[in-house]
Amino acid sequence: QVKVVESGGGLVQPGGSLTLSCVASGRDFEKYIMAWYRQGPGQQRELVGIIETTGSTDYADSVKGRFNISRDNAKNTVYLQMDNLKSDDTAVYYCNTRYHVYTYWGPGTQVTVSS
Repeated sequence: QVKVVESGGGLVQPGGSLTLSCVASGRDFEKYIMAWYRQGPGQQRELVGIIETTGSTDYADSVKGRFNISRDNAKNTVYLQMDNLKSDDTAVYYCNTRYHVYTYWGPGTQVTVSS
């Protein structure tokens, strides 16, 4: 069982920046594929971006050029750096861990973009 916990959410003004963190337990973190999802009000959960075990990343078109995912295997942590935030980015952000056939989710952290 892998425990996943997000942190760093909050209220930010449009155009501002925020960095989310996600810690996943276990000794094989470097083998985990990590992803960030989000679910806005009244919307379905959607993929924001993913970082492979190699460190390669891919992003949803809506966040390309504004969001960046990185990982620190020594700290069992993945980060989501969000810049130039827009009101449409308001959502609960979830961290997702994939390891072999298993998928684990964190409880989510709220990000609200508003003036």
